Amino acid sequence: MRRVTLFVNGTSKNGKVVAVYGTLSDLLSVASNKLGIKASSLYNGKGGLIDDIALIRDDDVLYVSEGEPFIDPQNEAKATSDPQGAHTDWLTLNIGGRLFTTTRSTLVSKEPESMLAHMFRDKDVWGNKQDKHGAYLIDRSPEYFEPILNYLRHGQLIINEGINIRGVLEEARFFGIEQLAEQLEVAIKNSQPPDDHSPISRKEFVRFLLATPTKSELRCQGLNFSGADLSRLDLRYINFKMANLSRCNLTHANLCCSNLERADLSGANLDGANLQGVKMLCSNAEGASLKGCNFEDPSGLKANLEGANLKGVDMEGSQMTGINLRVATLKNAKLKNCNLRGATLAGTDLENCDLSGCDLQEANLRGSNVKGAIFEEMLTPLHMSQSVR
Repeated sequence: MRRVTLFVNGTSKNGKVVAVYGTLSDLLSVASNKLGIKASSLYNGKGGLIDDIALIRDDDVLYVSEGEPFIDPQNEAKATSDPQGAHTDWLTLNIGGRLFTTTRSTLVSKEPESMLAHMFRDKDVWGNKQDKHGAYLIDRSPEYFEPILNYLRHGQLIINEGINIRGVLEEARFFGIEQLAEQLEVAIKNSQPPDDHSPISRKEFVRFLLATPTKSELRCQGLNFSGADLSRLDLRYINFKMANLSRCNLTHANLCCSNLERADLSGANLDGANLQGVKMLCSNAEGASLKGCNFEDPSGLKANLEGANLKGVDMEGSQMTGINLRVATLKNAKLKNCNLRGATLAGTDLENCDLSGCDLQEANLRGSNVKGAIFEEMLTPLHMSQSVR
């Protein structure tokens, strides 16, 4: 009985000792089972092809090939005994049918924790499949792989015209090349046009208004009108919720039944505006001018400014019968000669507010902060029951 030691072609590790029986085909079948490959040919230690089982002697060392030419295992030993531990032997990669030739050190040195580095740092550890010419098979897109290989060669990200950068990013993520993926994400972000947050002009907005029926609610929620001239326009029923109207010119504009909830009206000019039935809950109108505004709706629909920030506003001479200013902030505001009959001012901050000459008949000031407030020349007396705190 003859025994031989079998190694995978090109290696001298993990060999298998087997008995030689039958034909050469029987031995190749045993080699396939023992080594986990599709054995098709046998070589002796000098690279000679064994084509007859009678040529095999007892204790021979044979190298099993899947069809590729003989690879001297001593070459592997030289590569692995490099003094710096780096592999400099050449490899051919078959990426989606296209061949790329490079060195092992290129694949493992730049990104040592990448999938490519783990695949090719140690030979045959991953069991990489090879084609009949010995090229390693990888089922990925060749056009997206090429920029990645060039990056591993020289460390620079260069993408030729016509190649989708997002495809390169997906390949970089697949191969676990994190530094390159970060560069690609930044490049994609920089290639996108910046978000347009420029304010809408009067001319643009008038075009929208002309195309919208009078009683239809034009949706302007969250839009930027900062500094725009919207004076004397018919803005009834428009939804300005959370819109930026800071420093806008809204003088004599008709804002009847508009929704200005949580809108930014800081520094805006609304002198003489019609604000009947307006909703301004939690809006910010700090420093705005609302002189001579009309909040009073004859039909009984009350304006709602609950929780609004009205610090330092000038509302002198405004008609605000029945207005809801509950828990609003009117610190340092000017409300001289305003009509506040039946207004709800419960919990309102009126500190240092000028209320001289106001009509506060039946107004509810319970829980309001009137520290430093001015109540001179009142048209009607202010009863204690109105301001019990």
